[in-house]
Amino acid sequence: MGPDNIVEIGGLTHAYGEVVALRDLTLQIPPGITGLVGANGAGKTTMLRLTLGLLHPTTGAMTVMGHDPQTEPLDVRARLGYMPEGSCLPKDQTAADFVAYTAQLAGIPPREARRRSSETLYLVGLEEERFRFLGDFSTGMQQRVKLAQAIVHDPDLLLLDEPASGLDPAGRNQMLQLIRRLGEFDINVIVSSHVLTDIEETCTWVVMLDAGDLLRSGPIQGFEQRGTVQVEVVMEAAQVAERLTRRGFQVTVDGPRLVVGPGDQALEQAILEETAAADAGLVRMIRASASLEDLFLQPAEETGL
Repeated sequence: MGPDNIVEIGGLTHAYGEVVALRDLTLQIPPGITGLVGANGAGKTTMLRLTLGLLHPTTGAMTVMGHDPQTEPLDVRARLGYMPEGSCLPKDQTAADFVAYTAQLAGIPPREARRRSSETLYLVGLEEERFRFLGDFSTGMQQRVKLAQAIVHDPDLLLLDEPASGLDPAGRNQMLQLIRRLGEFDINVIVSSHVLTDIEETCTWVVMLDAGDLLRSGPIQGFEQRGTVQVEVVMEAAQVAERLTRRGFQVTVDGPRLVVGPGDQALEQAILEETAAADAGLVRMIRASASLEDLFLQPAEETGL
């Protein structure tokens, strides 16, 4: 495991009694914006709570920004910001007072805390509403306040648990734009979501969980490059298909056209080699990117990721 990873996990299992929430996870998360995806109950929130040191692994180990959340929880939390999923804001406080209060909890002096509160609420688009009571805020405005309190102390790593939950399309788009902006400020982010298209729009790395098991982990670009390849040949399409099938690729034949894959860059090289070997003549070859939904539904052994 490399020293540059923001999170490193080895053989981690966490169980609530007889219910296993995470099972034998081993993975590394590099700097940047990472999507933690899976259906409800996949173990995403449990993993975030382990990262914060709020839970302890049943077995295995984890380090966050070089620290162990079990033995060094304060060192970890001092460098983290956390945006929980559920409703948790005090209705009788203004946004400005609440965010300033959370900044003081992080050790920032009162005058500096109020300045940071104002700047952070401006960043999330709540400059004009900052003196209104939180109980009067819409769901979208409350989500922005939760994001503001998570970043007001300038954390090294930000954990967002379903940040777009309950938002209408316009609010969801605004939240995704804010997450992308955080990446531009060199803040590391882990975004938990069950909406795969949100992860595709915001993240550079993805970790897929399914019922506590790790399906795959890797760069978004790497997943996208594992789509199918559409091929058209002059002749001998059936022979090319047979040769590619023998090499372990899935092939569908439609006249002179083939759909091959999914596979990575080696797939194109294999198509060139087998087309030449069959003396078939290649007319065109076009790669179709795979979506995260496609890859989530494929068994991990098929993608090799």
